[in-house]
Amino acid sequence: MAQVKIYGLRPSLAIDGKAISHAVHGAIVEALAYPPEKKFHRLFALEADEFVFPADRSNRYTIIEISMFEGRSVDAKKTLIRTLFSAIERATGITPHDVEITLFETPKHHWGIRGMCGDELALGYKVNV
Repeated sequence: MAQVKIYGLRPSLAIDGKAISHAVHGAIVEALAYPPEKKFHRLFALEADEFVFPADRSNRYTIIEISMFEGRSVDAKKTLIRTLFSAIERATGITPHDVEITLFETPKHHWGIRGMCGDELALGYKVNV
């Protein structure tokens, strides 16, 4: 399971939000062998007074948070992060300097999905990649 949150300034996400979401999903599918039909994304378009960041970032500064089941290897997570940077830049022109990524891993039993605890679900994909 992967839940994605994408944060950015409202004008930037109005232009780039769909492309960022598409690039993020493609990176997750590629790096984690994740099923393409499993896309859970939320875009948080913030006003300038709601999104504080350093002056050395541009108005296209974007934060991506991915919550997922624990179990992926360090190599898979590093591949995901590198793939995210390149995919987002390729899709939108937003440079890696303006992108920050955080991966949050939690045990399956910390998730509630479709009325069940996550560790009771029959997944159609592998987590240990």
